[in-house]
Amino acid sequence: MILDLFGLQGKVALVTGSNTGVGQGVCRAYAEAGAKVVGVSRRPSTETEEIIGSDSFYNVIADLSSCGVVPEVVEKALARFGRIDILVNNAGIIKRCDSIDVSEEDWDSVLNVNLKTVFFLTQAVAKQFVKQGQGGKVINIASMLSYQGGIRVPSYTASKSAIKGLTMALANEWAKYGINVNAIAPGYMATNNTEQLRKDGERSADILARIPAGRWGTPADLEGAAVYLASAASDYVNGFTLAVDGGWLGR
Repeated sequence: MILDLFGLQGKVALVTGSNTGVGQGVCRAYAEAGAKVVGVSRRPSTETEEIIGSDSFYNVIADLSSCGVVPEVVEKALARFGRIDILVNNAGIIKRCDSIDVSEEDWDSVLNVNLKTVFFLTQAVAKQFVKQGQGGKVINIASMLSYQGGIRVPSYTASKSAIKGLTMALANEWAKYGINVNAIAPGYMATNNTEQLRKDGERSADILARIPAGRWGTPADLEGAAVYLASAASDYVNGFTLAVDGGWLGR
């Protein structure tokens, strides 16, 4: 049956930024599809664990601003569930500032979380995929600013443009191992990252006027794409960034 291809029974997913928003929604969707989930977050993912249940969800507390936590994250995931089959690089930060005033510290803080740690965590998990010999799925969370310049977020735009490119580069190298590397580019979502925009009446109205769907997206809007790219249904999809944006890029 075709729907069987979308099941994640027997799989273990590692999802960063699991305590809220998109990450929490992806964790819930994967658990509902049959996977065990390791959620990585800087603060306890208490609500996520309550939603999913401790039998299917395990929380690793880690600050992804440093690559030094990568070995511990992977080791704890393996100690709890014995394998990793899916990685979702969702954790990210944004700093809003006029480009002319951006500090080196703020630039580095965004690039460290959104790109550097993403690469080295993905590298570590890919080594585990190769060791297991059964392939794996990597889903990077990109952005509309993987395609556009944005306003007052130069470091975020740089990081998300790089994520789109990195997705293609890793797919090129790792497809031979049965590893699919793809990305999801959310549109304007009602999450913590956009709270400042949504509170700005003028900016919010401008954004909504351009979205054909006429509304901000929600984490639930991404769940189908996240399950698809983690499942056998996407086994021949490599290096692609799928926009889930209410039609924003089509305008």
